[in-house]
Amino acid sequence: MAPAKIMTILGTRPETIKLAPVIQQLKQLPDRFVTRVCATAQHREMMDQALKLFNITPDIDLGIMIAGQTLADLTARAIRELDPVIDEEKPDVVLVQGDTTTAFCGALVAFYHRVPIGHVEAGLRTANKYAPFPEEANRCFISQIADYHFAPTARSQQALLDTGIHPTRVFLTGNTVIDALMWIRNLVRENQPEIPAALKELGGHDVILVTGHRRESFGEGFENICRAIREIADGFRNTLFVYPVHLNPHVREPVMRVLGNHPRVRLIEPLPYDAFIWLMNRAAFVLTDSGGVQEEAPVLGKPVLVMRETTERREGIDAGNAILVGIRKEEIAGRMADLLRSPSLRADMGNAVNPYGDGRAAARIVDILSDHLTQ
Repeated sequence: MAPAKIMTILGTRPETIKLAPVIQQLKQLPDRFVTRVCATAQHREMMDQALKLFNITPDIDLGIMIAGQTLADLTARAIRELDPVIDEEKPDVVLVQGDTTTAFCGALVAFYHRVPIGHVEAGLRTANKYAPFPEEANRCFISQIADYHFAPTARSQQALLDTGIHPTRVFLTGNTVIDALMWIRNLVRENQPEIPAALKELGGHDVILVTGHRRESFGEGFENICRAIREIADGFRNTLFVYPVHLNPHVREPVMRVLGNHPRVRLIEPLPYDAFIWLMNRAAFVLTDSGGVQEEAPVLGKPVLVMRETTERREGIDAGNAILVGIRKEEIAGRMADLLRSPSLRADMGNAVNPYGDGRAAARIVDILSDHLTQ
């Protein structure tokens, strides 16, 4: 039997990180799979960082990113550019990951061409179509047309079954981000990655790592987040905030305006993934609205304060790894103060059992594809 052609479509850094272990597993089996990687470059610079780290060169690079693009512009451009690619390549399966516009458009165009779809990290839900926006709608849309649903946790598996998806199409695999993180953690232990000069001397500070980029927090939400950070930086003199600032101007403007001149806040450019993991490992705890960081931090034993009103990753909340703090200044600042005043609370949260996987998710996904496609 001829090898099955698998086309993986990615466009952002998180997608690249979470799909890299799957791509690597597929490439180890050339007798079973022809592996093709298509990059939309929805986020050019940050995607390229991750591709370089995992030594992945896209076979097709569409380069669709345009400064100031709207969601409608991005969606239309992605569909238009992906359509001839899938038509010409004629893959046996298209793999998409998560909930980005690239993932949604990749799945949709594959459906238009009657190509089976594999959805990595399927089944995450908040039950609020506007939170996170547009990710919650994107992943729900993908679930309606996907053929292989690779659920990272039992909760996400059950969410898919509850919507009527046939059990033979839902597979509990764990989250591939744990595969990627374990690989990078070992790499960082052997060789410290190159880090910015601003991070060379962190001293004995309690380092708080901050990431934030959610569209639903644009405006007042980011103002609150920044004011909470400034309040804690003013009040806790042994604290140092390190914030790799997302490239979106809706994020950068309030962050630079409110925090740009504070001596205990280091605003830096987005880091390569290995340097980011090194920094997370150095932090006392993490303040984030990122989904991936909610999964990564528990592996490193780091408490997480989640700056969102709701999260699709309830497993970390339930396990005690994370606390949902919303986007009100008082709540964010209060929870940070609690953690800074209580090393025992930080230790309890850091020692909670990681609920997101064992580092073998990619192998399970490839085994499932092999069972279904190469027999």
